[in-house]
Amino acid sequence: MKTGRWFAEPAAVSLTRPTSSARLAEMRRTGKSTKRGSDRKSNRPSQKHKSLKTKSVSTTAAHAEAVRQMVDPQFEQQLKLYEQAVQHFHQQKYAKAKELLEKAMSGPSRELADRAQVHLRITEQRMAKQATPSLKTVEEHYQAGVAMMNLGRWDEARDHLLRARKLAPKADFVFYAMAALDCLTGEAESAMENLKTAIHLRPENRYHARNDEDFAFLQEDPRFTELLYPEREASGN
Repeated sequence: MKTGRWFAEPAAVSLTRPTSSARLAEMRRTGKSTKRGSDRKSNRPSQKHKSLKTKSVSTTAAHAEAVRQMVDPQFEQQLKLYEQAVQHFHQQKYAKAKELLEKAMSGPSRELADRAQVHLRITEQRMAKQATPSLKTVEEHYQAGVAMMNLGRWDEARDHLLRARKLAPKADFVFYAMAALDCLTGEAESAMENLKTAIHLRPENRYHARNDEDFAFLQEDPRFTELLYPEREASGN
C-alpha cells in the first residue's frame, strides 16, 4: 500500500481495525528495512576507515622497527658479523665463516639470525665436502699448495708449501712455487729470495721463470732481470 495515502487521510486511521494493524505492521517493516539499509551504508565508511587505520598502524610499526635497528648497536654488530661471514664464505674460508655465522645467530634481529642459520648450514656442507685425508709427504703438500694457489686461496696455499719446505728443505720446486705465490700476493722481497734459492738448487728454474706469467709482478724489477739473464750483465761488463 502506498505511503502517500496515509498522509492524505489521517482521520481514517484506527488502531482497532485489522486493516490498520496490518498497515502499521507494513510501516514498521518498511521503516525497519530502510533503517537497516541506512545502517549498512553508514557503516561502510567506518569499516574503510578502520582498514586504513590498521594499515597505517602496521606501516608505522614497521618503520619504527627499521629505525630502532638502525640505531641499535647490537643490531649493527650482528649485521657486521653477518657481512664478514658472507665475505669469508665467498673466499672459501669456511672455518672462519662458520665462526662468524654462529655469532651472528645470537643477535637481536630475527631476520638476520635466520639468514645466518641458512648460510651456516651451507657452510657446514661445504666443509664436509672439503674434508680430505691428512697430507703427509712433500709431494702431497706441494700439490695441495699449488691447487690452493689456482683457487686464489693464498693462506692455505702458503700453509701447505711451508709444510712441504719443512719436510724437504732442499726441494727446488717448493721454493719455486713459494716465489710464484709471493708474486701473486705482492711480496717482492720474499719472491726474489725464494726464486734465487730455487735457481741455486736447480739452475734450469731460471729458464722456466722467464716465461712464467706468475712472475709478471717482478718484470720491472732490475734484480729480476739480473737474476734471469746473467749473460746480459756479463756481456755488458
